[in-house]
Amino acid sequence: MADQTALDEIRDDAASRKRFLKMMGSGGAAGLGLLLAACGSDKKTTSTGAAAAGADTSTTASGEDGDIAIVNYALTLEYLEAQFYKEAIDTGFFKGKQLDLIKQIGDHERQHVNALTMAVKQLGGTPAAKPSTKFPLSDAKTIVKTAQAVENLGAAAYLGQAAKISNKDILAAALSIHSVEARHAAALNTLVGKDITPDGAFAKPASMDEVLPVAKQFIVE
Repeated sequence: MADQTALDEIRDDAASRKRFLKMMGSGGAAGLGLLLAACGSDKKTTSTGAAAAGADTSTTASGEDGDIAIVNYALTLEYLEAQFYKEAIDTGFFKGKQLDLIKQIGDHERQHVNALTMAVKQLGGTPAAKPSTKFPLSDAKTIVKTAQAVENLGAAAYLGQAAKISNKDILAAALSIHSVEARHAAALNTLVGKDITPDGAFAKPASMDEVLPVAKQFIVE
């Protein structure tokens, strides 16, 4: 079917499942089952919200065009994260292990930007423009709390789009990034004294409508 997502195909076709789990590595079977349960089978995606964050929204809700919109949405979020950590490092508030952690996370976000930019181009689309940004950087405590909130939101944002992705390679990439974002979130949750997994045993996805109003706080129109 034309509007079948990558998760639908993986769920319904044994050969696709085998190829995907090989890409994801061992342990992928359990993760796939939980992901299908968490994400459901909703095939619709919201493109209007992506415009608010600067992502390309001249796309349809499914198929390759829909994947371009989703990847550009993710790219916009990664732009924000990468720039945030760069500016956080430049404040000079952090030393030692905290500085090392922020530098490592920031490097990951820059790699995500590069990977998602390439993914949009490989799909035949135009990567979203890097937005102008503004962040709360008044002191170390504020920066860490902002990082913790942003990383948890980012992990939820990837999970929220997983069921809408049509291309299996894009889905594998998105889940790979989601896993790293979740690990960032766990480390920062610990740093600010919160539960390592605030949603419990099963992560909660976040829709574009939930994520973009938060992202807009950091974007200069």
